[in-house]
Amino acid sequence: MDLILIRHGLPERSAVTADPPLSEIGRDQAQRVCDVLQAEQLDAVWSSTMVRARETAAPLAAVLSIGVQTHHGIREYDSSSGIYIPDEVLKVENYEAWRAQSAGEHGFDMTAFRDEVVAGIEEIIAAHPGQRVAVFCHGGVINVWTAHVLGLAPRLFFQPGYTSLNRYACSRRGERGVVSLNEQPHLAERV
Repeated sequence: MDLILIRHGLPERSAVTADPPLSEIGRDQAQRVCDVLQAEQLDAVWSSTMVRARETAAPLAAVLSIGVQTHHGIREYDSSSGIYIPDEVLKVENYEAWRAQSAGEHGFDMTAFRDEVVAGIEEIIAAHPGQRVAVFCHGGVINVWTAHVLGLAPRLFFQPGYTSLNRYACSRRGERGVVSLNEQPHLAERV
């Protein structure tokens, strides 16, 4: 099974919800990733239940004329925090908070988060043996899944770009492998 995890597009900053919609830039990113993925012969499109992931998946699902299936287990670790500040903004405005978050000092149970993510992704894999599936999710989800596949402790160890493609090979025998991480050619400036 070919598994493609795609981080959502850039959402709006929000002081009232951890689940904001996409920004104008994020909507453009969603269209760009759609343009790339529509040629991939996908069998299914999945999304986190969070708004920014579902909105990023929507253009692709519309072009492919397939519904977006959602899974609660692949939502972001801060889904109940009440605010959303994009990582790159947090890094500029409050470097110490960004550093603490990046170092795993974020006030949530990383192991429980990893367990929920792994269970959710494994359910998606089990539902699509031998197929190619796009899953729209979040940077934390991509990090802990990748750490799991690599046999590392659960942590946030790299910054997946907005709408980056992260590819994995998942066999029916349970083997999982990283094919590529953080593909972003669709975000290059258009001429």
